[in-house]
Amino acid sequence: MAVLAYNLGKREINQYFSIKNAKLLSVAAVVLLTVFHTASRHYGGSDTCDWLLSSGRFLGDNVWQPYGCMLHKYKSTEAKFCLREKRIAFVGDSRIRQLFYSFIKMINPEVKEVGNKHENIPFVDGDSTVDFLWYAEVNNPLKEQLMLWTEGSASKPHVVIIGAATWSIKLHNGKSEALFQYKANLTAISDTLEKLAEHSEVYWVLQDPVYEDVLSDSRKMITNEQINLYNEAAVGTLNTSKKKVKFLEASRQAALETISQSVDGLHLPESTRDVGAMVLMNSICNKILKPIDGSCCQSAPPLSILQKIAVGLFLLSIIIFLILGYSRHRKSRPVPDVESGEDKKPPVVVGQLNSKGPLLAIGKMSLIMLYFYLCDRADIFMKEQKFYTHSTFFIPLIYIFVLGIFYSENSKETKLLNREQTDEWKGWMQLVILIYHFSGASTFIPVYMHVRVLVAAYLFQTGYGHFSFFWLKGDFGLYRVCQVLFRLNFLVVVLCLVMDRPYQFYYFVPLVTFWFAVIYATMALWPQILQKQANGSAFWNLALLLKLLGLLLFICFFAYSQELFEAVFSLWPVSKLFELQGSIHEWWFRWKLDRFAVINGMLFAFIYLLLQKCQLLSEGKGEPLFSNKISNCLLFVSVVSFMTYSIWASGCKNKSECNEMHPYISVVQILAFILIRNIPGYARSLYSSFFAWFGKISLELFICQYHIWLAADTKGILVLIPGNPTLNIIVSTFIFVCIAHEISQITNDLAQVAIPKESGPLLKRLATRDSSTPRPVRILMDLSV
Repeated sequence: MAVLAYNLGKREINQYFSIKNAKLLSVAAVVLLTVFHTASRHYGGSDTCDWLLSSGRFLGDNVWQPYGCMLHKYKSTEAKFCLREKRIAFVGDSRIRQLFYSFIKMINPEVKEVGNKHENIPFVDGDSTVDFLWYAEVNNPLKEQLMLWTEGSASKPHVVIIGAATWSIKLHNGKSEALFQYKANLTAISDTLEKLAEHSEVYWVLQDPVYEDVLSDSRKMITNEQINLYNEAAVGTLNTSKKKVKFLEASRQAALETISQSVDGLHLPESTRDVGAMVLMNSICNKILKPIDGSCCQSAPPLSILQKIAVGLFLLSIIIFLILGYSRHRKSRPVPDVESGEDKKPPVVVGQLNSKGPLLAIGKMSLIMLYFYLCDRADIFMKEQKFYTHSTFFIPLIYIFVLGIFYSENSKETKLLNREQTDEWKGWMQLVILIYHFSGASTFIPVYMHVRVLVAAYLFQTGYGHFSFFWLKGDFGLYRVCQVLFRLNFLVVVLCLVMDRPYQFYYFVPLVTFWFAVIYATMALWPQILQKQANGSAFWNLALLLKLLGLLLFICFFAYSQELFEAVFSLWPVSKLFELQGSIHEWWFRWKLDRFAVINGMLFAFIYLLLQKCQLLSEGKGEPLFSNKISNCLLFVSVVSFMTYSIWASGCKNKSECNEMHPYISVVQILAFILIRNIPGYARSLYSSFFAWFGKISLELFICQYHIWLAADTKGILVLIPGNPTLNIIVSTFIFVCIAHEISQITNDLAQVAIPKESGPLLKRLATRDSSTPRPVRILMDLSV
């Protein structure tokens, strides 16, 4: 009865929820959200600078999240670079002095808070000057100092941070006459501040709350009610129509949550005042340094030449398609799964390919790339920084595995690592990696080490799949090579143009592409050894093992000679593919980290296919892979090995040291998982269609997350629904998955046109293009033939 209800439930869900309906819904959501955010930015009268200074919340552990944008945590070197040849003045009372010390500690962390408290404090670091000027009240001496900067001979500071009120409350015992005088004095300096703000950045610091319970008797009159009145007076007087004076309110917002930790009830805890200083540094420096993980107070970058060319080509394709009109064309023909090396069964042809089909695909891709650009380059959608907690990683993990179990189905075949099982494997691994990136779990070393195994498992599958294909079929033709390269690289090449990023930025694709080339060269170069040739011949099997040994020696030679590795990959034009920010270091790190994963996959495929050929495996439905005794022993060893690796990874304290061990021992957990998953016959007979569905688009999911699920080139999180994190992740994930699936179909459609199966047309297409035609235009011509 329970099984019947279970199957009816799945059928009911699938009846009303199809990928076609989901995509239509996602298009509507994108249009509505784009209009909403554009209108909010245009008519709301605020930008990320206002959000940075005015509001935010604590994510936890003193991590401050401004509303709608990302706060960059400045290091000493960055602060010094930004503030070189600048003069900054902090003007005010002891609270401003606190802010001053937090600010200069970002420049020089060794600074000590010493000196006379009620006097000026100078600070010079290289060619940067930061001064604290003691003016505890808004009065005539303060006005005279401001006028020296605006009308006198004193050089103007580049930035002025000013604020005062508590001394006025204290000295006049909180009387209303003091508030009236405060307003009058603010009015007297307002024009001077406005004039100063024409050439300098001027910030008025709103007064932080106090913790009244621990205030000393001499400060009991400084109540939060009084502070609110003084803040209202400052905003009402200085917030003129010109709005040249900026208000720093973020530190006050932070203090509302932490003032109870104050020692004396008046001065802020160090962590809270650091928030104000970091907000100031972002406001001053983000527009100069433009940090990737600091989206507050930054304008959208200008279009590069390549981006302008891409825009022109995409617009051209849309216009041509609209002119020619749309007519139905045959359904997309699935292409081989190039990641696993396996072929899909040939589909039934529904009709002739319409010549407008490629233009339709490019038109769709154009609109999708527009969304990519709006999400991660234009100043429309909001962004927030990541903050790791165990719940943000493990709770979604539990949800997806419950869904995966819910969609369990019988496998069509029960061979070890059959197609449905490898799709399932790629699917759940990709979902784990997505949650890992979204939650910022790389800061938690045990999770980091396990995810490193998942990346190695992808490369293991690359070695396993491509070796199996070449070993069994012996197809080393140009069509196969071009098909794989197109499938792997099409989306990344387009993103390099649209998002103005180097090829190595999407590190996984260069990695997989490189290893495919290595596998192809290993198998295709003389002597070519295939299964049908080596059948029953120990000599040829040994010869293949010698080829794999040669590949292993090649890998070790490069791994233990970083200088040679960097010299080879720094050569032009190879360097253009593997450099990131002018350095080959990132490529060296990624390559070295999983350098043995591919050859482990190739060796495993060879042993498995040899055992299969010798009929030493039982792969029937419900049958254990080996005899009961051997199966039980292998299962026990696998479970122990799997748990041993997890215990070791959970005990890792240092990423660098654990990364050194990873290439040698990651294969232990990979092989243990394969055996646990495949030795029992009942386990081989089931698979999760939920995970398998995601596995078919795992490549697109991995790449698309960079810009339309995460933000700021993976450093933050895209915010489509502000103020509701749960709803935001649901909506952004829904759109993200629909787009990844559509791009997968577009890639397959274009692959049919760009890569003819006949070798003659393919060679002609690769070799005979007019060199005078710009390359991007030639690409469009190729796709439109």
